[in-house]
Amino acid sequence: MKVSGFTIIRNAIKFDYPVVEAITSILPICDEFVVAVGNSDDGTLNLIKNINSPKIKIVETIWDDTLREGGKVLADETNKAMDAISEDTNWCFYIQSDEVVHEKYLPNIKAAMEENLSNSNVEGLLFNYTHFYGSYDFIGVSRSWYKKEIRIVRNNKSIRSYKDAQGFRKNGEKLNVKPINAFIYHYGWVKHPKEQQAKHESFNRMWHDDNWVAQNVKKVDEFDYSFIDILEKFDGTHPKVMQNRINNINWEFSFDPTKNKLSLKSKILHFIEKKLNYQFGEYKNYRIIK
Repeated sequence: MKVSGFTIIRNAIKFDYPVVEAITSILPICDEFVVAVGNSDDGTLNLIKNINSPKIKIVETIWDDTLREGGKVLADETNKAMDAISEDTNWCFYIQSDEVVHEKYLPNIKAAMEENLSNSNVEGLLFNYTHFYGSYDFIGVSRSWYKKEIRIVRNNKSIRSYKDAQGFRKNGEKLNVKPINAFIYHYGWVKHPKEQQAKHESFNRMWHDDNWVAQNVKKVDEFDYSFIDILEKFDGTHPKVMQNRINNINWEFSFDPTKNKLSLKSKILHFIEKKLNYQFGEYKNYRIIK
């Protein structure tokens, strides 16, 4: 069984992406790792080169900044990384530049790939998600956070990154997937408020034109984390590769989990869904098979 990791990155230093941590978190179970490094305004290319692993395969790309509808440029770049994966690879492990896998899940992930290797009906593996917000101590738990997504797919050129690169489809159809006992830790909403605001402005330009951005994105120095509706305290451990970032946090964020800004209707729905461990009307970009 051959496994290829892959990701895309641009301006990792400028926007403080934990891309090195993302890559190194799954590198132990990958035979190669393709990194599509886009044209950047900082030292991103050298950052990736300094990982200094023979598994790393760098593909330098130019982002099409005219693709400003629905984050299509992200899928476009992800497909470039997928196309550089070795032909003899069996499984392709996608990780975004702000996602990290805890080392405790690596045995489960490897076992799931081995178990489903010969079952051609399984086109992908489905991960659970934990979304951190504001700091490394709080996680988002409202209905607005996606709970699961595909992060491992077969090495099949008919499988392409979908929409804004959140998931994948095969010839435009949803993939048949198996859920696995593993979580992706998403740190996209954990960074200094200045860098979060800069990322927020840059990201919106991948979805909208300049007029929309000017009217809907506030011109402020720092991102305001206080508008979040509901959070819970994180009571687990972080991946070892994240420890240095956690130790060097240089901003403060506080939140009282006993207080939230949900409407009465949302509070009732949140309570019911938490009790049932089920989300009504959840969007699923996949088909779960037995």
